[in-house]
Amino acid sequence: MLNLYRLSIFFILGCAVLVFIILFFISAPYGKFSRKGWGPAIKSKWAWMIMEFPSPALMLIFFITSANKDIPQVIFLLIWLIHYIRRTFVYPFRQSGKNKPFPGVVLSMAFLFNCLNGFINGYGVFHLYSNTTRWLTSWQFITGLILFITGMVINKIADEKLRMLRQENPSGYVIPEGWLFSFISCPHYFGEIIEWGGWAVMTWSLPGFTFFIFTFANLFPRAITSHKWYRDQFADYPPERKAIIPFII
Repeated sequence: MLNLYRLSIFFILGCAVLVFIILFFISAPYGKFSRKGWGPAIKSKWAWMIMEFPSPALMLIFFITSANKDIPQVIFLLIWLIHYIRRTFVYPFRQSGKNKPFPGVVLSMAFLFNCLNGFINGYGVFHLYSNTTRWLTSWQFITGLILFITGMVINKIADEKLRMLRQENPSGYVIPEGWLFSFISCPHYFGEIIEWGGWAVMTWSLPGFTFFIFTFANLFPRAITSHKWYRDQFADYPPERKAIIPFII
């Protein structure tokens, strides 16, 4: 199990490097970048549920089978499940707009990643790392929890605003306005990066930082591509708006 854990971490980190480079040249074909030519596809709502499911399932399994179930471990499990139960069972079916086809090849890659990520975080956080209640007063736990909650709130609000925007404009895309959208094109990605950065700090673990690195490698280039897409689609797109980090990029 330990060798598989180490191999999985190296594999995810290696994929993060490749994904970070490739996504600057080839946009993942879902959402606004959905297009034909990527093989068989299923409806996106079901695709999201299928590919996200391994993360909460594996985390729960490794928690149940762990010997250490102190308060920090319970909190780690709860916040992971809060994110992934929403992402798996709520988010896909609350989305407005067209239920676009989701390529099976992308679904398969995402499913594999979530299996590996659920494994390294579940096995690592609950079986290899040991935190007592004293960890609750550490700067890592306090800072990480604040970051996680902040990122989760940003991500949820941004998702909800985009959902309402699609509901109000079913015929096509429009320019998001107000709140963090006044500063960046992709506050939902910004929030998720902060969220998993918080997880990495809060758990202070190798799998936590591995997940954060992959999240950044996946979402940062997609945000850059999305920002460029908005600027190409809308001549009146605010020139001062950045892609993902307010006032910077």
